[in-house]
Amino acid sequence: MLVGVGLKGRSAEMESSLAELRRLVDTAGAQVVGEYTQSLERFEPGTLIGTGKVEEVSRGVTAKKAKAVIFDMELSPAQQKNLEKEIKAKVLDRTRLILDIFAQRARTNEGRLQVELAQLSYMLPRLTGSWRGFSQQAGGIGTRGPGERKLEYERRHIERRIEYLQKELRKVKSGRDLRRERRLSVPVPQVALIGYTNVGKSTLLNRLTAQSVKGHRTEAVYADDKLFATLDPTARRVRLPEGTWVVATDTVGFIQRLPTTLVAAFRSTLEEVQLADCLLLVSDAAAPNREAQDQAVDRIVAELGAEKVPQARIYNKADRLSDAERRDLQALHPDGLLVSAATGEGLPAALERVQRLISERWLLRELDLPAHDRRLAAEVYRSAQVLSEAHVGGKTRLRLRATRENLERLRAKAS
Repeated sequence: MLVGVGLKGRSAEMESSLAELRRLVDTAGAQVVGEYTQSLERFEPGTLIGTGKVEEVSRGVTAKKAKAVIFDMELSPAQQKNLEKEIKAKVLDRTRLILDIFAQRARTNEGRLQVELAQLSYMLPRLTGSWRGFSQQAGGIGTRGPGERKLEYERRHIERRIEYLQKELRKVKSGRDLRRERRLSVPVPQVALIGYTNVGKSTLLNRLTAQSVKGHRTEAVYADDKLFATLDPTARRVRLPEGTWVVATDTVGFIQRLPTTLVAAFRSTLEEVQLADCLLLVSDAAAPNREAQDQAVDRIVAELGAEKVPQARIYNKADRLSDAERRDLQALHPDGLLVSAATGEGLPAALERVQRLISERWLLRELDLPAHDRRLAAEVYRSAQVLSEAHVGGKTRLRLRATRENLERLRAKAS
């Protein structure tokens, strides 16, 4: 049973969020048997919704034999406890549902550690409600009941586990930082694909990779028509039209009201966004709430401090639009690019845009080297992307892409 809650005057926002909750429930493998909504002047501090609505939901749960009630907002521990007293079913909130989906989807060791940390951080303040059966038996000094001992034991156990997970994640982060340093030392620009969940980022990356490595086998990124199909970042080489390469990274998808515990847990993974030379903001061109999704992504990009990174807005799934819808979208976002990962439409234009954006940092220049200095030529090949080599007047002329700092260093050595 789903319960949508919102403030009066924001019914469209509530309906959009509730529609997303339906998809989350489907992704989690459950079936929706009923829905309730309520618009309020202010949220009830004890139960979030009004007492009359609580009774209505309770009757509906009994009639439909629902096993769980999921609220489309985060419940406080007290609200969850009060609701479970009135409703004879498990009471969950949007945050708990998303955490469960993340737990199902995490595949790498780091992803599992991050999800477990987020789950325990969510669970810790809710322990009181979890152990109602072990409540204190008597009051007064020196009369702690078995429930309190059990509760304190669980609290200490969770706190120790959180401390252990944080320590393990610091180790993982250290290893990833070393790998990132090695990757950054290779002369390849970094491009991050970011966007709402289920907009087709993984399918898009697979299509770009397949076009880049024709004749060679490469492992496809997992893609599925589910929310949060992929959680762990995946990097693949993608060839640009001029012949150079970029490393494109598929990052975790965003969502409205993404739990703060998850944003914090995946912040280290999302550092790929901050360090990128270019961001591809991927949108679902056919999504009915496309603008709200884009705003949610823009907010998180700003929270990560990456709003100044060069960006291109890519509207995927353009094959699902009518001609009129295409014209309207282009009029609304003239700088946006219509593409389709399914058909390949618009991908050459998207790569041209990426090439133009990375040229702000990765400059296209020519460098003349002494023809006999093969050691310097080898260093240039290691630290820049060489497009062509020619021998002119006793010199070796290289056409290359390199960062401004690296270019100045190489010129100094060549002079």
